[in-house]
Amino acid sequence: MAASDPRVCLGVIVGVKGIAGEVRVKSFTEVPADVGRYGPVESEDGSKTWDLRVVGEAKGVVVAKLKGISDRDQAEGLRGEKLFVSRAKLPQPEAGTYYHSDLVGMAVELTTGESKGKVVGVYNFGAGDIIEVGDGQTATMMVPFSAAAIAEVNVKERVIRINPMPGLFDGGDGDETETEEEDNELNETAAPVKRRD
Repeated sequence: MAASDPRVCLGVIVGVKGIAGEVRVKSFTEVPADVGRYGPVESEDGSKTWDLRVVGEAKGVVVAKLKGISDRDQAEGLRGEKLFVSRAKLPQPEAGTYYHSDLVGMAVELTTGESKGKVVGVYNFGAGDIIEVGDGQTATMMVPFSAAAIAEVNVKERVIRINPMPGLFDGGDGDETETEEEDNELNETAAPVKRRD
């Protein structure tokens, strides 16, 4: 994936339905059925492309038909396949709203200029969006994506500036969290993140 043509993961195939090659897709789009809205989807390595048509919904997933996949065995072979589209195919987010993929990799610094590493993940465990910040040497920190914590998101400079809040990075009462591997897929979501006021 070239830096000039970033891609966004819209969903992942988590199972099959029936015998006609339909797949169950865990959608990462804000509206689950939109996983099929942005044109053909690609495999993670870019070697395969499919036209995807959503044909139904089930608990927590959408049911989709991929062009060229016509039986259960073919569909089973796609289990775990992540589905990508070019970032350019997605609509521009509203002001103050960002795609997870736009935030991941951004430099993070305090408003004092002190570097804190970069964004390594974006999550929402139910109480609002959180960015995971790490420097590759110390434990990562979870920072609420709120106006109180985030002073600035500068997309052009690719930097997020954080207010120096007590306990956040000084080993006080900060919430050090080691995320489970299965939570990493939340990092892929194509649903926009809005900074809470």
